[in-house]
Amino acid sequence: MAGDSETDEDSVADAPTDPSWPERPSTDYGFLAAALTESDAEAFVHVGDRFDDGTRYLTRFSGPDRDFAFVFVGPGGGDAGNDDSTATLCAPALFEEQAKREFPGDEVRMANVGDPAGERARAVLDDALGGDGTVLVPQEIPHDAALYLERAGYELRSTSAVADARAVKTEAELDCLRRVQRATTRGMARAETILAEASVEGDELHWKGAPLSTERLRRQVNATLASYGVRDAGNTVIGAGPSCADLHFTGTDDVAPGETVLLDISPRGPHGYYGDLTRTFVVDGDGGWERRAYVAVEAAQRAAFDELDAGAGVTASTVHEEAAAEIAAYGFSVGEEPGFTHGTGHGVGVSLHEAPSLRAGEPLEAGMVVTVEPGVYDSSQGGVRIEDLVVVTEDGYELLAEYPTGIVPQKR
Repeated sequence: MAGDSETDEDSVADAPTDPSWPERPSTDYGFLAAALTESDAEAFVHVGDRFDDGTRYLTRFSGPDRDFAFVFVGPGGGDAGNDDSTATLCAPALFEEQAKREFPGDEVRMANVGDPAGERARAVLDDALGGDGTVLVPQEIPHDAALYLERAGYELRSTSAVADARAVKTEAELDCLRRVQRATTRGMARAETILAEASVEGDELHWKGAPLSTERLRRQVNATLASYGVRDAGNTVIGAGPSCADLHFTGTDDVAPGETVLLDISPRGPHGYYGDLTRTFVVDGDGGWERRAYVAVEAAQRAAFDELDAGAGVTASTVHEEAAAEIAAYGFSVGEEPGFTHGTGHGVGVSLHEAPSLRAGEPLEAGMVVTVEPGVYDSSQGGVRIEDLVVVTEDGYELLAEYPTGIVPQKR
């Protein structure tokens, strides 16, 4: 498509003056000791590669793309008060220095090339437990790893302990999330500025002498994200007109005047934590469907924030219910298209989507990080969504980074 080949001619936003990042978060394994005690189990095993977010959280080890194992052994059947618990990373061959540098646990054991991760985990357990005991594992443990452990004589029990622990962030994790979200706002500012600079040429938008497309916008956003030290991770979703109703649109579409342009930017920082920010703009709009939808979505987000003002203890699902009620009050359907087709929010951390869900009937806890993202969609018209990332506090919530709202794009 014309205009999709620009590189340096389209300058990105100014790079940050301080390129440093917070220290890599550690992981306190006390929650595993508590899980062992509660389940009367002796150990916990997790197996995955660097693309497995649970593995990343437990080990803080960022490579490679083949399976490795994490083993936590608690003394005396998982006595949480005993300091003799041990956390071991069974690292792949050739990664010893990186593993020792990044792993916050007690021991790094190196494996031979080709050794299955489940076999390495079994060897650690045998040294500690002698081939007998109950081992907690996540539900998604690879089948072959589970077989190695069961055939060695260990009883396996499923646990959600890791997912539950990840839902509540430490201050170190919050520092990473804030930094990524600030970078995300710079990517959004770049896109909004381009839309503000675009000119109307008949039924097309032009920028710098060529038609403006979602791909041109995406490249500019991603270049800006890179200048701030984060990577797009394939998550820069930009739709125009009807493609805005596709919640994960990463294709190419021309941007026309009068239609919605939805930008959902979710990059990943160097320590594995995500940002998440959505805004919707219209260039040269006529104040029709898109304006009414925008007003409804703004009101829905305010209603959700009002519910979050109560802070820790508020039931997650009530946040969604209040947002959905506001959408309905403006005459849009809830739960089906056209209308509000998804939940109001989800957790964000080392996964872009993790616990908690704002549809769950559980109380929110201080330290939980959630999106607040009501939207209205009509595949014949377009889509409107506004999304911010917040952390729940004891007495309210905190925006992890602020970014203005408004349907008419401004130069930022």
